[in-house]
Formats: sequence, C-alpha cells, structure tokens
Amino acid sequence: MTAEEAHWIGSTLTAARPQAIAALLRYFRDLDLAEEAFQEACLRALKTWPQNGPPRDPAAWLIFVGRNVALDAVRRQAKQAELPPEEAFSDTEDTEAVLAERMDGAHYRDDVLRLLFICCHPDLPATQQIALALRIVSGLSVKQIARAFLVSEAAMEQRVTRAKARIAKAQSGGSGVPFEAPGAVERAERLGAVAAMIYLVFNEGYSAAGDTSAAREPLCEEAIRLARLLLRLFPAEPEIMGLTALMLLQHARAGTRFDKDGAVILLDDQDRGRWNGPMIAEGLALLDKAIRHHRPGPYQVQAAISALHARAPTPEDTDWGEIDLLYATLEIMQPSPVITLNRAVAVSKLRGAEAALTMVEPLGDRLSGYFHYHGLRGALLMQLGRTGEARESFLTAIGLATSAAEAAHIRAHLDGLKREA
Repeated sequence: MTAEEAHWIGSTLTAARPQAIAALLRYFRDLDLAEEAFQEACLRALKTWPQNGPPRDPAAWLIFVGRNVALDAVRRQAKQAELPPEEAFSDTEDTEAVLAERMDGAHYRDDVLRLLFICCHPDLPATQQIALALRIVSGLSVKQIARAFLVSEAAMEQRVTRAKARIAKAQSGGSGVPFEAPGAVERAERLGAVAAMIYLVFNEGYSAAGDTSAAREPLCEEAIRLARLLLRLFPAEPEIMGLTALMLLQHARAGTRFDKDGAVILLDDQDRGRWNGPMIAEGLALLDKAIRHHRPGPYQVQAAISALHARAPTPEDTDWGEIDLLYATLEIMQPSPVITLNRAVAVSKLRGAEAALTMVEPLGDRLSGYFHYHGLRGALLMQLGRTGEARESFLTAIGLATSAAEAAHIRAHLDGLKREA
C-alpha cells in the first residue's frame, strides 16, 4: 500500500464512521456489537481496497460488511437458540447497490442525526450525552474527548462507560435510554446538547495539527453536514443558523492555516485570497438571516466575530473594537476563562500588551494546563520586554503542546528571545 493509498483509506474510514455506526446500531440495537462490526469492516477494507480499488460508496460497503460480521457474531452467540427473523435486523436485500441507493436517501442520511438525539437523551447527564456522542458518532478517543472538555482521561473514561452502560441496560429490557428516535418535542428539548456536540466534533477536526489536518478534515465536513440537517429540522432557529455560519466561516480558512511543512500560519499571516469565497458567502448569508430573528445567542456572537475577520481585506482592516465588544457580550452569555483569553487578544490590538496581560494573569489558576494560555502570556510578556518570564511561559507551553506544529510555533518565539538577548 502506498502512502497516498493509506492516507486516502484512513480519511475515508474516518468520514464514513458516523453513517456506518449509526446504521449498524439501528440494525442491532447493541452499541458494542455495532462498534466491533465497524472495526472489523475497517480491517477488511485495509486488506481489500488497495487490491480491488475503492468501492462506489465506501460507507455503504462498510455497512454491508459490518452487518454481515455482526450477523455472524449473533449466530455464534446463539448456537443453541433460535435465530431471530432476518427482518428483525434488516431488509433481506444483501447487495451493495441497494445499500448505496438507500444511502442517497433520507433513510440512511438521517441515521446519524437520529443517533445524535438518542445520545443526547435527558436520562443521561449532559456531560455523558456529549461525551458518548463524540465517542460513538465520530470515533474520537477518550483522550481526545478529555482534551476537548479540559478534564482528565480517567474522568472521561468513566463518563463514557457509564453512558454506554445505560444504553446497554435499555437494550436488555431494563430502564434506561431507549433507541427510538425522539419526537418533535423531545428533539427541541435536546437541541442545545446536540448543537454543542456537533461543534465539539468540528473543533476536533479544526484543531488538528498540520501533519494530521487533512486526515481530520472530514470531521469538520461531517459537523457542517449535521448542522445543515439540524437546519432542516429547525429552519427558524437562529442559533442553529449561527452555529452553521460559524463553522463555515472558520472552515473557509482551512487551506491557509498551515504551510507545506505543517507549520502553523497565524491569522494575520494567512493568504486571504486563498480563503474559500463561496463558503464565506454562505456563512455570512446565514448569519445575516439569524440576526434578523433578534434572538442572539453564543453561536451567533462567535459567528459574528469570525465574520469580522472574513470581511477584512487585510489584517489592518480588522475591526478589533467590535470584536472586543462581541467577546464582552459572549463573556456575559457564556462565562469562560477561554473566552476571556480570546478577548485579551483583541484588547492587545486595541490597548496594548500591558492591558491584555492584566486580563490574562488572573486566569492562571483555571488555565494552568492550557497550551494557549501560556503561549499568549509568553507573547505578551515578550512584547513588554520581560524576557525571563516570557521564556518560562513558552517552555511551559511547549510541555503542554498537543502537536509538533504547536511546539514548533512556540520554539520560534524562544529563538526570537535568544536573538534579542
């Protein structure tokens, strides 16, 4: 297998996972069985696709193979018991063509969204809802989910395990989370949790390092697809418009965020001519439509911040004053030390490094394990000529870096300090 083939197959399996897992879970109503069947289908794909070429519809192929794997497993477990009727699992058509046709329709397309709403059942605590959805739908590791939540890996493992146990209990006939898709009222009640999960999926792809960004890009695309599905269900909900606009405006910069060697390119240094114009136009139109509803929310405010960057022809044209006001609004709506940290960037542009550092310093206790806190603090200290303190912050940031690209970006600052010394 060539490197290009390996890269394509890896990206394809990542992109197909949500549809495949959702369909297999609907077939068998057993989460562990669905995940095991998908993994076995992936192993078979790694063996056969390089030799036979890619299937016409990779997701349908994985569902087809995974379903047969799971049926074999069910038969092995029930040698002494009568096998349930075939129709209890699926239709009797066992051809990839039929599956591919259904993948083109809402029957399969909506499987993923249905699964999201099931994962976000109110019988599960909110922290378990989103963690479980990230694990099942997007296949993120417990470590990746823990990083997104800023909690320990052990704590996140407990959340996922408990949530899966509740679903298994329901499947076996006990009280717990049902597999049935929720009705209109229940969907509305779970909308916030589903939207939060979709944005976390997007961020997992968006925050990927330069050497893995292409492979993780399908997560961003899947999150945008899911948000568009939400818009079909809630066409007059401005926060879902805002969420979709936010992801479109951010993803429009994907091709300019890293250089050919995988090094980070900061926003001010990106080639704005290479930003995705149609994607920006769609995001701006959605944001304008959301604002006309006069029901502001956190996603709309964040989208408005991204829109100000998208509309600025050059970095110098950026309206940092308006961005500062929007972050101040966001701090009221959704208080968070990370939001305050982001606002400090705008303050540094408006009122200088000293004012920004005054905002950043009190966040140390809550963001002591956060890479971006130490990176920004070091940059502000460097601007103020406090090189010793800056060096300490940069070294801490390197220790917290989650990718080689992040660490390399901070080392460049350290090299600048050495040259100045």
